[in-house]
Amino acid sequence: MPLAGLSAEAAVDVDRVAEALGMITPRWSVRILLALSGGPLRQAGLKATLSPASSSQVHGKIEGLCEAGLVTRTEHSSHHVTYENTSRVPQLLAVLPTLANWSKEHLESPQRELSQVEHVEDALALLTRRHTAAILWTLKSRGASSGRALAALVMPHTSWTNIYPPVRQLLDDGLVDHEGTGSAYRLTEAGDALGPALAGLSMWASGRPVSQAPTHPVWGWTARSTPEHVEAARARRSAPPTTSTPPPSWKRAALFSHSTTQSSLEGAVAGGQRR
Repeated sequence: MPLAGLSAEAAVDVDRVAEALGMITPRWSVRILLALSGGPLRQAGLKATLSPASSSQVHGKIEGLCEAGLVTRTEHSSHHVTYENTSRVPQLLAVLPTLANWSKEHLESPQRELSQVEHVEDALALLTRRHTAAILWTLKSRGASSGRALAALVMPHTSWTNIYPPVRQLLDDGLVDHEGTGSAYRLTEAGDALGPALAGLSMWASGRPVSQAPTHPVWGWTARSTPEHVEAARARRSAPPTTSTPPPSWKRAALFSHSTTQSSLEGAVAGGQRR
């Protein structure tokens, strides 16, 4: 995805996050990773945990997660095959509570109480749409921008009017706002509040500890406005990965948990759509 107006580092960052979202957004993917967080399972065990998923749905999603490098398949015998999360998954699961909290705070209230994983799935459904990550990155990096300016940055090799369908969707989702025809687009409070989740996904996708999310050069929230911080963040991102404290666990119980975790997001305004 060429982002002509952003730095090469930012363009790579957007691509990584979009790829990460593509891995976990398909239905059942997050639920499979959560089910396997307690240890290896056979396909029958997974299906029982994920009921009412069908065997074909479970099998197809497991194969996709194996191809993405998130799940490993071990064949003990011709009739005994188990699946297990790879070492990358615990850090990825550490980002999910942030997405769940954002969904609770910023999306419209559902008619029934949702489980934690349903909140995550609703948030992912908004973020995985084409060009969404690029538009959010651009507005966060450059501030309020016209439709023509956004198009030049996000989709420079097509007609600039092609920017309007994804922007309208973001308007409907409550992530972007403007003051009327011809005015510049900007992130809403809900769109900006996605920062911790997007920063965490970025760190995970680049092989960095999720605990470094506050230092992200675009979505970080620790002294991010100072030039010294930006340079330090870039140095950390280019350095070899270091050992970090294991992320908080969010395991099988989250599949059907309706408990409300204390959100770190403040000043929330409900109103975004669900799926």
